[in-house]
Amino acid sequence: MAFLADDVLDAACEYISTYTENLYITDDTAAPDTFTKASDTYKCGVKADPDFTGPANGEVSGRKITCDAISDGTISATATAKYFALTDDSESLLILYEELDSTQSVTNGNTFSLTAFDVEFPDAA
Repeated sequence: MAFLADDVLDAACEYISTYTENLYITDDTAAPDTFTKASDTYKCGVKADPDFTGPANGEVSGRKITCDAISDGTISATATAKYFALTDDSESLLILYEELDSTQSVTNGNTFSLTAFDVEFPDAA
């Protein structure tokens, strides 16, 4: 595998920080593997303009960016949240999605919170 300089990995981290407009939580129907699924079809909540810290050294190697803790996301559907997704809504682009640590029942009109989490790019092996 090729060597990637920290500057290259930092560019990926900075892309996430710069272009993420929304963090959506989505239900347990299916993975939100497209922009439409994340932002509409399976959406059960949203946090606009989440904050990021980094880039910084990864936990083991490489580089990471941290999505700061969220305490004021808005729930828009009663469902079982299973995934979160980061999107660039201006470009209708799904940046990434991942499963939550555990599913959570959510109720329309409430708020949600998430602990801080890392998106890590390991050094090439």
